[in-house]
Order: sequence, then C-alpha cells, then structure tokens
Amino acid sequence: MPRNVEIKAKIDKIESLSKQISIFATSGPFKLFQHDTFFNCPHGNLKLRSFSESEGELIFYKRPLSNTPKLSVYQISPTYQPETLRTILTAAYGVLGSVRKQRFLYLIENTRIHLDRVEGLGDFLEIEVVLDDLQSESYGESIAIELMAKIGLSNAQLLPASYLEMLQNPNRYI
Repeated sequence: MPRNVEIKAKIDKIESLSKQISIFATSGPFKLFQHDTFFNCPHGNLKLRSFSESEGELIFYKRPLSNTPKLSVYQISPTYQPETLRTILTAAYGVLGSVRKQRFLYLIENTRIHLDRVEGLGDFLEIEVVLDDLQSESYGESIAIELMAKIGLSNAQLLPASYLEMLQNPNRYI
C-alpha cells in the first residue's frame, strides 16, 4: 500500500503562511474544494472525497492518533460518479460524518503541503511526505520536521486527530 508521513497543525490564518510557503514550494497553490464523507469501517478509515459532481476519489487509510509525525498507509480509487457512490456506501455502511473544506495545495518534490479552511473548525496546515518503497518512515519524519521548522510550526501546534474527529469532539482536540 502507498504510505506517507504526515502532520496536522492548527494555524491562525491561511494568509499568514501562504506567501512564506510559496517561496520554497515548487508548484502551487492549487485551490480545491473538497467534501469528505466518512463511512463506518471496522478496519481503518473509509472516506469519499468529492471535488465536483463528476470527480472524486474513494480513500481507505490507516493512521494512528498522534500529535507527532505519523505513518499513514492508504489506497485511493478515482470515481466519476461520487454522488452515486456516496448513496451506495451510505446504504451499505452508514455515514460517520462529513467534512467540507477549501484547500490550497503546494508541492515540494514528494511532499504535499495543504493549507485548509475547514467549515466549523478554522484554519489548518497539513504536511504529507509521500514515501516510495525504498524510503523509511524515519526519512519521512525528518522531512516533515525540517518543513515544520522552515514554516515556523511548533510541536505544541500539532494535532493527533482527523478533521472529522475534531468536529465530533471539539473540546478534546482544539
């Protein structure tokens, strides 16, 4: 399965970091609107991400709750009928919840930096260091930590949970 090392941090405002990240990013920002629907799944996390009525992706992933850089394993399958798939998955598994966000995506080699404005939560930064088969988890952690320093993030800003978990338990995570 594909893997990445990721972190998530609460930030004050997207605008305060976008210019800084643009200086060292190799491409971006790409503006995306995403609607994620999470389904009951006994062996990990299953979400349908819609970009539009005719574009989306089904994502299965496993990732520990940790406010340090963490390994995520995942599989992604594109779909061109996200609403039909959402209806089927809702009937089959039931919905846990949904997250809507505006995302600004920046790329640096094998790393994605997301500046997210999440409905009901505020602004966040995510770093995802995509690993190839020969790269270790510790390699990904070192890249994430290096980027945190470059951006000026502290360990105290890191969050262990997904946006859905934060929406469901705001007093626990934010």
